[in-house]
Amino acid sequence: MTSFSRPAPGPTLGPSVAEILESHVSGSGSPTRTARMVADAIDARGDDGTWLSTVPRDELLAAASAIENRPGARGLPLYGVPFGVKDSIDVAGVPTTLSCPGYAYVAERTAPAVQRLLDAGALYVGKTNLDQFATGLNGTRTPYTIPRSVYGGEMISGGSSSGSALAVALGQVPFAVATDTAGSGRVPAALNGIVGYKPSRGLISTVGLVPACKSLDCITMMAGCVDDVDRVMAVMAGRDDDDPWSRTAGSEFPGGPIRVGLPPVGELDFFGDDAMRAAHLAFRKRLGHRGFPVEVEITEVSLAPFLAAGELLYAGPWVAERLVVFGEFLSEHSDQIHPVVRDILRSGEKYSAVDAFTALQTLQELRAEVGRLWAGIDALVVPTIGRTFTVGEVLDRPIETNTMLGHYTHFGNLLDLLGVAVPQGETTDGRPHSAMVLGNALADDTVLHLAAALLDEPRITPALSPNIHTEGAAAWTPS
Repeated sequence: MTSFSRPAPGPTLGPSVAEILESHVSGSGSPTRTARMVADAIDARGDDGTWLSTVPRDELLAAASAIENRPGARGLPLYGVPFGVKDSIDVAGVPTTLSCPGYAYVAERTAPAVQRLLDAGALYVGKTNLDQFATGLNGTRTPYTIPRSVYGGEMISGGSSSGSALAVALGQVPFAVATDTAGSGRVPAALNGIVGYKPSRGLISTVGLVPACKSLDCITMMAGCVDDVDRVMAVMAGRDDDDPWSRTAGSEFPGGPIRVGLPPVGELDFFGDDAMRAAHLAFRKRLGHRGFPVEVEITEVSLAPFLAAGELLYAGPWVAERLVVFGEFLSEHSDQIHPVVRDILRSGEKYSAVDAFTALQTLQELRAEVGRLWAGIDALVVPTIGRTFTVGEVLDRPIETNTMLGHYTHFGNLLDLLGVAVPQGETTDGRPHSAMVLGNALADDTVLHLAAALLDEPRITPALSPNIHTEGAAAWTPS
């Protein structure tokens, strides 16, 4: 493993959603003042691979001023809170590029999930970088500047939602909209020391998202804390009849002990990263400690069926699903596609309908096996990633390193799970360590409750609750 030298300090989070709202509502700050600080912070960094496009300064200040002048503005649940959007999600009048200039188009309509944020008073800042066509977990598969982790040492940013993670970890915005098909929202969060929340599929509309694998895609978010996740989800989540995968949120955390599944240590793989292994095993001891913020009951659970499902994602016909959207572009403009992404897309051409049905039957058997496990646990806790890599290591071994990065995330959407990447400090050599809390579909509130406990963060109001808005916001409803 390459030695690590970290000149960078790790994440430098800015004010939270709650803190920004308090300043805007109290008058100690304002949306225009916040917009100016965001523009200054982005300008100071220059082209570091975080943003692919940003709203020009004068237009951003004008948009902030327009928010201030809305009737009842101070009662809006995200009054003047800035945010970024992954550049695979549509914002009207803005190019959607998927990190491929030849594929770019100007969106005519804003994705409903983003529109809900705008209606709630949030301030759109710009589009963030990604692995091209959202194909990758490492952040290097882009023709633009390759981003690096905030931990320095040439560490990868993670992907595909690379820029979304960096925008939050650099303190430029308190939250960013991302996506997660195979771990794209959780892996970069882990590599930048922030919270990456992949909700149950269907809670956030995917209309206006250019699909990677439409049957698996999930719009997600990144933030600095669980309270920010709760506040944003209370706005962004909601049924959408135009999304065939849309569904209603599950029940709130019922209270009482949380039954936590932990894999046998022998089933965990850190791919030769001894420091990451030591950090994770030390973290596991804390879960059973008497001083842990919530009561937990720990049960040993085998990872075998989860990992077996994960192997189907890239070693099975789901790769071919990417050709539904990108097949024609691959056929006509293959020279404009990143070489690694091009090879992955072409690998989907070898699968037959028989292969697809065989894999679907295998997956259904694994879903049934995993489903029986949820009868005895409320959450499964694993590493988010087993090890880190430098940009050079990924460029030298693009497929092998990417597979290792997705070891604990690839199975999530295939098995209809939700997951939260939770930062848990650093390894002894200064790299980020992140634990992931997984839950069965629609158990979001229980999983977020455990995630907040892992951050020693009090959690009063659950996600998706209308009571989480600022005073006076009860009358707000999304358009």
